Amino acid sequence: MTPNEIEERFVELETIVAEHERTIRDLNDIVAAQARTVDRLERDLEVLIRLSDNAGVKPLSEETPPPHY
Repeated sequence: MTPNEIEERFVELETIVAEHERTIRDLNDIVAAQARTVDRLERDLEVLIRLSDNAGVKPLSEETPPPHY
């Protein structure tokens, strides 16, 4: 290989590495955003569970029918 071919190959490899680094950075940002969303949804679900436990919701079979029945 000539020095020019070696340099071209080296530049090509650097370009590939740079693209991979950018892809990894982008994917990391996506994963971090999804983790924040999952955390928020878990907190919201805990609140909803606590609210439903405190609301005294009965199974439909135990509910008394409304007066117009």
